[in-house]
This record gives sequence, structure tokens and C-alpha cells, in this order.
Amino acid sequence: MTDKSPDPRSQAIQSRRISRVPAFTPVPLRSRADGWTPVRQAEFLGYLAQTRCITTAAKRVGMSREGAYRLRRKPGAAQFAAAWDKILGAPGIAPAKVTLDALFQRIGQDCYRPVLRGGLYVGTIRKPQNRALLAALARLDRMVPPECDPGAGADGHGK
Repeated sequence: MTDKSPDPRSQAIQSRRISRVPAFTPVPLRSRADGWTPVRQAEFLGYLAQTRCITTAAKRVGMSREGAYRLRRKPGAAQFAAAWDKILGAPGIAPAKVTLDALFQRIGQDCYRPVLRGGLYVGTIRKPQNRALLAALARLDRMVPPECDPGAGADGHGK
């Protein structure tokens, strides 16, 4: 005889209240009105945090559950997948090292963060990637040898 009781782990996920959805860089895709736009991706994560149901969240943004999983598997979806995992309480994967090329890609994209109030999704905040810009500048600054730096004096200090 099979046991019909629900899995206790799913009950813990359903009852857990999340107060903040992590910011993420949307999956880079070709622009389509009926596709996964950056705002639609953020709305999906917001509704996922509210409902804890992938099917319901996908339906609320006019997409399918299968489409959400396909989006998650696309190249460049690491931040989207990490936000998804954090919402559902899955163990996180250590973030990969960010290359200079990846930083330059992030500079051109905005960062999105779904906002919850009282456990309900209310909207999305869109912000430029200032951290990526500053990180890229710091890396480029470290790549310049001191003897080639016009701002450094003879003693190695700036003006």
C-alpha cells in the first residue's frame, strides 16, 4: 500500500516565508513580445516567491512550466537559477569566478529585483549594474604596470 501523505520537505518550503528575493541579471535572450523578457523573468521569480509553485508562477506571467525550465537551462542563466533556488530553499552552488568579459556584459545589462510586501509580489526594481562597472575598473587598474601609470609619481604614490 502506498502512503499518500505529502512530503514533509515540500510542506516546509510552502510554509517558509521569504522576505527578500535576490537581485539577478536576466537571461540574455533575443527580444520577443511573447517571450521571456527581463521584466517577465523578474515577475516569474516574484510570483514564485509568493506561491512557491512553478506552474502557478509561470501561468501568472503567461508562460508555461516547461518554458520556465528551458529558460533556467539556457547559457547565461546562472543568476536566474540561483535566485530560483534561493526562493525554493535549495542548497546553493558556489558562484563561479567572474571574468572580465562577463563583467563587461553585465555593465550593459540592468539588474532586476522582485519586491515582496507581506509575502505578496508587488513589483520589480530595475537598477544599473554599478558594481560590475566598478569591479571592471578595479581589475583594469590592477592590470596596468606601475611604470606605465601616468598618475604615479617616482615614489609610487599618486599626485
